[in-house]
Amino acid sequence: MDLRTFLTQSPDVSDIDWADDFASDWKQVRLGKGAHLTWQEQPEALEFILLEGCLTSSICDPEGKEICVGFYVGPCVVTPSIARTREGLSLVSIVATTDASLVQIDSGLLSDRMIASPSIRNWANGVLRHALSEKAEREWCLAALGGAERLTWFRQAFPCYEDIFTHASIASFLGITPVTMSRLRASHGNKKGRR
Repeated sequence: MDLRTFLTQSPDVSDIDWADDFASDWKQVRLGKGAHLTWQEQPEALEFILLEGCLTSSICDPEGKEICVGFYVGPCVVTPSIARTREGLSLVSIVATTDASLVQIDSGLLSDRMIASPSIRNWANGVLRHALSEKAEREWCLAALGGAERLTWFRQAFPCYEDIFTHASIASFLGITPVTMSRLRASHGNKKGRR
């Protein structure tokens, strides 16, 4: 999908005259499978839209254990910088799980464009509302549901992701072990692919 089409599909935007000019602010990025888009604790001041491909977002604890905290399947907006950085440093590492095509813009430039254009502001605020809603849903899932219910929630919230991402990443995202994930899949029906 091209960037202009993606931008104008937002339900938060009624006027699309801004789209061509705004699209020209974004720069193309290509990542090969396994390449990092961001690194945890490294400087980060960019916003990203994934046009094609898949990414995962993760954090590492002090002992080096990696925990998956997000999945992206293009076309979509990667969680806004305000929600994935602190004091200019990335809170997460984001890696391509397939070859990926993205666009990026400096966070400061996006802020300037939001101030200057109500349409861009509406678009960006819609993106942030969506990201915060997804974060709250996952937090609710982890706090309120048992393992089987977490898998059911995941399947409803992210259809087909079991066929796209590794089951180890999904188990980590759901706060369960890979062994528990395998048992839950066996007792609650495997989705068609195996990973």
